[in-house]
This record gives sequence, C-alpha cells and structure tokens, in this order.
Amino acid sequence: MSIVTRACKAGMAEFQEKLRLQHETSMHKELEKLLATAKGAEQEISKKDFEGFKNLFHRFLQVKGPSVKWDKIHKPPEDLIHPYDKIKAQVLPDSVAASLNKLVVVKLNGGLGTSMGCKGPKSVISVRNENTFLDLTVHQIEHLNKTFNVDVPLVLMNSFNTDEDTKKILQKYTHHRVHIHTFNQSRYPRINKESLLPVAKDLGVHGDHGDAWYPPGHGDIYASFYNSGLLDQLIAAGKEYIFVSNIDNLGATVDLFILNHLMTQPKDKRCEFIMEVTDKTRADVKGGTLIQYDDKLRLLEIAQVPKAHVDEFKSVTKFKIFNTNNLWISLAAIKRLHEQNAMDMEIIVNPKTLDGGLNVIQLETAVGAAIKAFDNALGVNVPRSRFLPVKTSSDLLLVMSNLYSLDAGSLTMSKKREFPSTPHVKLGSSFTKVHDFLMRFESIPDMLELDHLTVSGDVTFGKNVSLKGTVIIIANHGDRIDIPAGAVLENKIVSGNLRILDH
Repeated sequence: MSIVTRACKAGMAEFQEKLRLQHETSMHKELEKLLATAKGAEQEISKKDFEGFKNLFHRFLQVKGPSVKWDKIHKPPEDLIHPYDKIKAQVLPDSVAASLNKLVVVKLNGGLGTSMGCKGPKSVISVRNENTFLDLTVHQIEHLNKTFNVDVPLVLMNSFNTDEDTKKILQKYTHHRVHIHTFNQSRYPRINKESLLPVAKDLGVHGDHGDAWYPPGHGDIYASFYNSGLLDQLIAAGKEYIFVSNIDNLGATVDLFILNHLMTQPKDKRCEFIMEVTDKTRADVKGGTLIQYDDKLRLLEIAQVPKAHVDEFKSVTKFKIFNTNNLWISLAAIKRLHEQNAMDMEIIVNPKTLDGGLNVIQLETAVGAAIKAFDNALGVNVPRSRFLPVKTSSDLLLVMSNLYSLDAGSLTMSKKREFPSTPHVKLGSSFTKVHDFLMRFESIPDMLELDHLTVSGDVTFGKNVSLKGTVIIIANHGDRIDIPAGAVLENKIVSGNLRILDH
C-alpha cells in the first residue's frame, strides 16, 4: 500500500471519527432538551431510559460492516443442543416443587393488536372460548401453583403502549392464585434518518406525539427489568430463573422436564441460559438460528447475514433449527452481566416511515442475542408444539379450531388428528382484522383432516363446515362465495360465485 493511499485512509478514518463525535454530541444536546420538559418521577425514568439509548446510539455509530465473519460460523456442537426427547425421558424428582418455587414466568407484553385490526394490547384479544392470551397465561400458572402448592409469579414486561390498559385488566385476576407483577420496557426516541437526531419535541406519547417514541425490542428486558427494582426483589425472594416468552406464543408453557434439566446441571457447569429451538421448515427460513462462533453459542439473525450468504442462511439443510424465543435465564447472571455492561447484543436497525412521510430509524436488540454472554448456555431442541405463535388471523383459525383442545389454559393437539403437523392455512386480506374474520365464520370449521387451506376474496362459511385434505377457495373481484352449512370440502378447489340466499 502506497504512502499516499495510507494517508488517504488515515484522513478518511479521522474524518469519520469527527463525524461520529459530532452526531453523538448533537444527540446528547437534544436529549438534554427533552429531559428539561419533564419533572419528578417522569424525568427520573426518562433519564434511565436515555442512558440506555445513548449507549445503543454510541454503538450504532461505531458499527462498521457485518457483525459476523461468515467463515467463522460453525454448526453448534451436539453436546450444546440437547434433544427434548432425552430430557423428557428423565423421571421427574419429588423436588420438582422446590424447583418451581425458584421460577418466575415472564411474558413479553409490549405489543399492540393493530396488525390484527384490534385496539389496545395484543394480549387482550380473545383466542379460544372467549379467553384472551392473558387469561390463558394466568390459568396455566394458577394451575401449576394449585397442583404443586407453589408460588410461581407472573411478570409482564409492558411498553408505554400497553401499560395503562394492561394494569386495568389485571384487576380481574385479584382472586386468582398467582402473584402478578409488571414493569415497563424503556421508551426510546425515533431518529430522523437524515439528521440522526430525535424527531420528538417533548416527552409526550399521546396524540400527535406517539409516533416519536418506540419500545426498543425485547432485548431491552435486561436493562428495564434491572432498572425497575423487580429483579433484585425476586432474587431476594429466593427466585433463581425466569422463563421468558412472547405472550402470543400459545405453546410456551412451563415445561417441568426442561426446568428439571436446568436445575440438575453439574454445579461446576451451572447453566445460565437455555434457548428452546425447533426444527426449521420452509415457513421458518427467516427465523434466527443458533451457531457456534468464537467458541460460544450465538444467535444469528437474518439481518446480520451478509447479502451474499442470505440464501445459504435460509437453507433448511445447513441451518436446521431456529429460535422459538422461549428462554430460561438465570436471574443472578442477568444482574451480574448488566452491572458489568457485558451483554453486547447486536443492534437491529429498523427503518420506518411515519404517517407524514418522514423516514426514521429505530435501534433495537433481541433478548436471545445475549446468549453469548452467559456461562454454559445450551439449546434444547423442542417439539414444534412449543412454538404456536398467533401473529395473523390464519394462526387464529388454527388455535380456535378442533385441532386443539384446551386444558387449564394450555392448548394441546387433539388426539383425533392422525399426524402431528399443523395444516398450512393462508387466509386473504378480507380476514385480516379479527372482527371481519369472526363475521365470516358462523362456526369454526372441522379441520382435523385438513392439510392445506387457501382462501381469497369475499368468502363466508356456514355452520358445521368440514375441511379435509387440500382446499382452495377463491372468490374473484366482485364475486362472493358462501360455503353452505354442513358442507364437506375434501381436496376441492372452489372458485367463481356461490351465493346462498334466504327465501
């Protein structure tokens, strides 16, 4: 490399460093202005939030290129991904109640139901027999507490979007045998993509101000849990582990076999983090996967993958498992690592366009990305049944149907279904909103023998319809199809126009 080239590179590096410092100084000034608009408790909370944001913004400005080198990625060693079948083969000891008394269930409850056309927290959408996600969670934990005579508390990580409504709803569980705690994840300012400055003018989050703020992804759980004081409170009460999952994953129930496996690891190899993974299908190609990197287990998300290797990442043959976001984590380890500032989770840069057309970015982290910081971390390859997320009305149809039975808040696949896989269901845009979805079904069809269902256009279903094999129903624009009550559709394509009129 010539002296001139080296000098140019050094000059460019110096210029970039000055630019970074300039952006950081400007950001800090703007944050101070925002803090000046608040008083008392709000100012203290915002100050803690902004410290976390400053750290994330600083790291964002330092990022140069991909966070992983592709040639350093390896498949995880077999002894670090434990098969669930082997874990379940162990006999549960009498001390399982003692283990339960050391457990806390944490549900990620920061999301709204807007993508399914609902107002308020997603956790209050009815998913089965008028039970909401939150109802089912409370029933599950209450059942555990009664059955084993233990005290497993429920902790909800809310966001500023869901906190107020959730607290009102929690009043109905006052007489249930489950102690419920809440804490709020941080509130970070959205950043103007061009100026790299906050778009917020004050700390207000309602009305026109709502767009200026965001909850920074579930990786924020470690800092906000610690800052809330609840982490120390639970450790003082003798709790050792949390079981964390998304509140909309109906498969994420407390598994006694995984809990026992966690608690019975050798003392010198005490496991601080278990990530439940499951076998990838073609529907999961974008899901994060576990890899071995620098002799540590690490979560690899599609956003970290260099463009040239995206197809390889999506391959079901090379990366066979993906993260369910069901995690078992040591409370003492969270405290230690947070105090040492040692989590170092990869930053997810999430671009958004606000209603007025302004392009912004929000900086986020994922809870599973911290796995590399914990000692003796493991993956457990669980059955698909532990990953049952309800993200769309297509998912909702599955969990409302006779494919599943409900017992003490837990959904299990019906024994009447001959094969364990769930059908592939794709409902069109007419079904997106929960209200519209419910209006289109007089009753939920029998789906025990269904393999694949595609519905598009203006379609309604009468009572006691049965769907079997592969069923495709397509109403063209301007047409409507009413599937009559009692109809049995087996390996059928229905298209055109079919109206059932009262007379």
